[in-house]
Amino acid sequence: MSELFKKSLSKENPLWLMRQAGRYLPEYQKVRKKQKNFINFCLDVNAATKVTLQPIQRYDLDAAIIFSDILVIPYALGQQVDFKKNEGPILGDFKLSTFKKTQEKEFIKKLKNVYLAIKKTRKLLNKKKSLIGFAGSPWTILVYVLNKKSPKKSQVYKEILKNTKQTKELLKIIEKFIYIHIEQQIKAGADTIQLFDSWAGLLEKKHHDFFCFQPTKRIIKKIKKKYPRVPIICFPKGIGKKVVDFCNVVKPDGLSIDSKIDVNLILKKIDKKITIQGGMDPKYLNSKKKLMEKKIYFYLNKFKSRNYIFNLGHGVPKETSPSTVHKLVKVVRSFS
Repeated sequence: MSELFKKSLSKENPLWLMRQAGRYLPEYQKVRKKQKNFINFCLDVNAATKVTLQPIQRYDLDAAIIFSDILVIPYALGQQVDFKKNEGPILGDFKLSTFKKTQEKEFIKKLKNVYLAIKKTRKLLNKKKSLIGFAGSPWTILVYVLNKKSPKKSQVYKEILKNTKQTKELLKIIEKFIYIHIEQQIKAGADTIQLFDSWAGLLEKKHHDFFCFQPTKRIIKKIKKKYPRVPIICFPKGIGKKVVDFCNVVKPDGLSIDSKIDVNLILKKIDKKITIQGGMDPKYLNSKKKLMEKKIYFYLNKFKSRNYIFNLGHGVPKETSPSTVHKLVKVVRSFS
């Protein structure tokens, strides 16, 4: 079991932050300026390793998460992926035939530098720190592949319902390669995995099971069969009350919650075997210190009686002061 989960089980208030290696850090910006293409940045072994370790060196967090992106999967399947300033990801036209003919060896070769960065990070990382590998969940990758950018609900459903046969075939391919990507990260040294379903909140209730629950469940089942000691955290962002059904079906080791989730629902309805992670709205990192402390204590107190990993309900905002994160870490560390 990973050190992150060991600390959670022993009630040590472990913490790490989504997007902890990112734009708010001046040391990250220095590395980023030298990288013109974001995907190439993710595939630069030395640069990815360096920025992965930066927040650990600065804050002594309990886990490093490898610097990469969920969109390396469509990239490795042959779809063009670009990141435009102030726009976010822009993907090229999708061709099912290209996805279908992609071989496992070819896919792994395209992403070998992600795995090499994990190996290098693991060698440099303190043994008492966990190293998190990650991937987008099938639904979220499907959304990006079809929508070619961050989605609006109407656009996504129009495309999905237009060609049901193609969508089902595509979902199977995506699911297959997500598993391959996760397995390679584990082999390289990742001791914890997080699955980001960033657009789970777009789904209508009638589509939750097919697009979100079942594909994620199948991936986890395969991983746990081969790597039973590697914990898997799921982050079905924006899913609301359906998070209960999600956990009952998927059975993850950990559940990362967004800031809109009813904490009392989690306490009453989610199996205590599942470690809870996150919750605090990232906007409070840029509020007055006393308000931020109040929100930190809210989550620490609420989950005091069960396994909990402190994190945010989403990533660290780019306008956050590094000193604010220092304050957050200090508050969490001093809680008892």
